[in-house]
Amino acid sequence: MQRFNSFHSINVFSLELDTWIYELHKHNFYELIFIEEGKGKHLLNEISFTYQKGDVFLLTPDDAHEFIIEEKTIFTYVKFTEQVFIEKLSQNKKTQWEESLKNVLTMNEFNIGSIIMNQQDNDNLFLILRVLKSEFTAKKTFGNEAVMELFGALMTIITRNLNESKNVQNRFSQDIEKLNNILTYLRINALDNNKMKVENIAQRFLMSPNYISIYIKKHTGISLQHHIIQLKLKTAEKLLMQQRFNINEIALKLGFNDASHFNKIFKKYKLVSPREFIENQLKKN
Repeated sequence: MQRFNSFHSINVFSLELDTWIYELHKHNFYELIFIEEGKGKHLLNEISFTYQKGDVFLLTPDDAHEFIIEEKTIFTYVKFTEQVFIEKLSQNKKTQWEESLKNVLTMNEFNIGSIIMNQQDNDNLFLILRVLKSEFTAKKTFGNEAVMELFGALMTIITRNLNESKNVQNRFSQDIEKLNNILTYLRINALDNNKMKVENIAQRFLMSPNYISIYIKKHTGISLQHHIIQLKLKTAEKLLMQQRFNINEIALKLGFNDASHFNKIFKKYKLVSPREFIENQLKKN
């Protein structure tokens, strides 16, 4: 997975995109993303949800994400590292900023969707954002001090909303934990045909086969069957590259009806046959 790095304590800029041009990635920094125009889907840590104008997202260095743009979108980014907190703490506002830092580092773990619950706060954030972007770009006298104060105002409003939404987030936490457990189970048992049967997955997590399928689709935007197929195909790619098993053996290992069924599914999702995949890998090497 690609990882983007930043060596600045804070960076503010906008992007206007018709199509998302970055693959699934992580960062070495924190990131506030403001949706100024547009709509689409945001894939964050294997969970898909819609985004629209006015949304605000907070990402930590551990988050993996990408966007699927459905309507031309203006993203405004405020990227920052721990260094910005150190700089802010040096301005004799330690208590408030220790609290902000704690919220940034610990309260966003189960946050799904836009982080601002209050509409007035949301409107104010976008007003502050415009001034912050102007000050950051202009590089005027005392511009850095202005940027720090405006960033502080952003984080104060965000901290307030994170505190107010803590109870709401706690209601999500059990669902997210269960979802992560199911996804982990699928990854671990990709080669166990019996354990990968929907009825057995449902039984393992004390859910009905119908409900677990709805549950996975609701929280990830992808059906359970699609998850299973994608995991099997990833495993198939690894087995094909090892060249220890023929296509019939791989089809059997992964629970396909026969080699023909395996070939059909593989080509449908990967756009090449298993044999063509092997040939392409050999050419690369």
